[in-house]
Amino acid sequence: MVIRVYIASSSGSIAVKKRQQAIVGFLEANRISFEEVDITMLEEERLWMYRHIPEEKYPQKGNPLPPQIFNGEQYCGDYEDFFQSKENNTVFSFLRLSPHPPVKDCES
Repeated sequence: MVIRVYIASSSGSIAVKKRQQAIVGFLEANRISFEEVDITMLEEERLWMYRHIPEEKYPQKGNPLPPQIFNGEQYCGDYEDFFQSKENNTVFSFLRLSPHPPVKDCES
């Protein structure tokens, strides 16, 4: 499965941009394979994202804002969920990935 981060490249919100950068930066730094899906450029993908976000994750008004994270077609969560998993050191289970194997010590 591929981790997909739904973003909005032309968002006017600084908060949305910072949240997107935080997730993408973390995934890159930890060498977690992912793809960015720009919902401002791909109407079909935006609609797919809205259809696959659980109803309880919708705000009282409007649609859920990016970034939204999926593993294949499985919804992982939004920025708040990601941040919480990062704080709890549970990002791999949040992303529905098995943890990286430990790096072997060369001196052993």
